[in-house]
Amino acid sequence: MNVREKLHVLADAAKYDASCASSGAKRRGGGNGWGGMGNSDGTGICHSYTPDGRCVSLLKILLTNHCLYDCQYCINRISSDVPRARFTVDEVVRLTLGFYQRNYIEGLFLSSGIIQSIDYTMEQLVDVARQLRITHGFNGYIHLKTIPGASPALIAQAGRFADRLSANIELPTRADLTRLAPQKLPGDIAGSMGQVHHHIQDDRDKFQFDETTSLEKSIEVRHDAHNLPVMNPGERYAPAGQSTQMIVGATPTADGTILRTAAALYKTYGLKRVYFSAFSPIPTADSRLPAQQPPLVREHRLYQADWLMRYYGFSAGELTESDQASLPLDMDPKTAWALRNRGYFPVDLNQASRIRLLRIPGIGVRNVDRILSIRRHHKLVLQDLIRLRVALGRARPFIVVKDYHPNAQLLDHPALEDRLAGGRLGKSAQLNLFEATTSAVTGEV
Repeated sequence: MNVREKLHVLADAAKYDASCASSGAKRRGGGNGWGGMGNSDGTGICHSYTPDGRCVSLLKILLTNHCLYDCQYCINRISSDVPRARFTVDEVVRLTLGFYQRNYIEGLFLSSGIIQSIDYTMEQLVDVARQLRITHGFNGYIHLKTIPGASPALIAQAGRFADRLSANIELPTRADLTRLAPQKLPGDIAGSMGQVHHHIQDDRDKFQFDETTSLEKSIEVRHDAHNLPVMNPGERYAPAGQSTQMIVGATPTADGTILRTAAALYKTYGLKRVYFSAFSPIPTADSRLPAQQPPLVREHRLYQADWLMRYYGFSAGELTESDQASLPLDMDPKTAWALRNRGYFPVDLNQASRIRLLRIPGIGVRNVDRILSIRRHHKLVLQDLIRLRVALGRARPFIVVKDYHPNAQLLDHPALEDRLAGGRLGKSAQLNLFEATTSAVTGEV
């Protein structure tokens, strides 16, 4: 194959990995004492949208889709009858530089099937990043997938050249992995994550890194046991952290267990993100795999629940009724929690703590902060919430403000759940549900 044909095969093979969006890495061309090309500015990567509306992207490819493993959920498994291709290290470097110079991309996401051995594959990935950084002075974004079980020396090198590292946990439980991917050992995955976490923490302990100050030290190229150059110790290790990905729906594992696994990963390894990827049926699949893809809304609900754990103070155990329960598909997980905990409401927006405000459906983190700011100057009224664009359709049954005191029976109304679950009732029933609030707004209740 020529490079164009390889690119077609290996870019398509990489599309199933969702854990490539990132933020947090800042590199400036010329600011590190050795010049170079481009920079990485900390905004989202891989078809993500920055706060100013700008879309940024990266070259997302596999080094090869040849693989020694036979993971049943993977299109690139050894028993799969798919076209195979393999880039050389130099080809990936040239593609990345060429696309970057043409302003097609802002960085590289590089993964690979396992070829020859774990360490051989990992060394090839590290060599791509090393050549980009050292030989060509590339300061753009680089995300490398670590190969679970790779030697600690290679893991240590990878984070000196890459902005972000990730090792995919693949499936939510040890039993799932043993059943469908017995060659992937949970201990190897945990070991790689642990090593990356250790290096990141070690960097934080050793260096008080100021991202607004340039590093004026010149590179002194040293070599480790693998004869790989070691970058200046002032360069941060994986400054954008590490992430992982779980496939959802390939096994019967419920959302409660999935969320608990994600919570444990955040706590143990300090991950930046856990990505959820809905299982996609593949040709000639194993009979143990489902014949159909799970509803994509399930993936969406897991991301919403993940957000609640990371930014809203919810625990995994609060978001589903048990380990064996799944998130409702017809409403967001915060609303579902509120309906299961109606005694927590209504919450007075003029008196409640930030923690309580974050639990109200329809009110996000930024609006909670705005509410706290506004109420220092005057009591909030319903019009303030309208100006803040609070989702009153969801929030109204759960709040109290100066000019709005909902009827005490509203939270117990039998139609409330149907109303919040997307309006399965007719419009007249929905209007009847909220008739009681009309007099409440005028102060009659």
